[in-house]
Amino acid sequence: MATKKAMVGPQRLGPLTPLVGEWEGNVGVDVSYHNKDDETTPTTYFEKAWFKPIPLQENGQQQLDGLTYQSKAWRHGEEAMDPFHDEVGYLLWDKVNSQVIRAVVFGRGIAIMAGATAKATDKIIRFKATPGDPSYGILQNKYLMQRAELKSFDSVFKFNPDGTFTHSSDIVLKLAALGGKSMHHTDVNTLHLVKRYHPGAEFQ
Repeated sequence: MATKKAMVGPQRLGPLTPLVGEWEGNVGVDVSYHNKDDETTPTTYFEKAWFKPIPLQENGQQQLDGLTYQSKAWRHGEEAMDPFHDEVGYLLWDKVNSQVIRAVVFGRGIAIMAGATAKATDKIIRFKATPGDPSYGILQNKYLMQRAELKSFDSVFKFNPDGTFTHSSDIVLKLAALGGKSMHHTDVNTLHLVKRYHPGAEFQ
């Protein structure tokens, strides 16, 4: 007997399709340099994120489908306080060129345009950005350029078989506090879907 294939819709958002909705994750780990303690240590955290579709974007012959999103994170034990991390951005799918674009702004005065090559059904998306790249680059405020300059940005989105979503990042920083040495600021969390955006969601 032939194996029955799972039914798949048009996947207009390409590899971004599974993200639509609201997510939460409580197993986040952020490894970064802490100025007050003068040491690099891990911080565990809880995170909330949402991803909402936007209208089709057209740049001449280019067509982009995508999502707007926001993510906030709270250190464990500080869930009732202000988040220590806040980012907003767009995730865009260029089907013709097999490109996924992540345009993101962080509340610390950082803007990144990162790019990835991916097919519509890929379960792993690898984003990369480097300072000075005219397409996929990094901008940061003057203080950070002097004290904690971003040298590279690598990030991975992974869609897991159990329906969860894992994001990770590795940011290389040139830190004045370490005598100009470079260090890796890493971050990883796995989130689960808590709300679908769908006309029939109230019946689920």
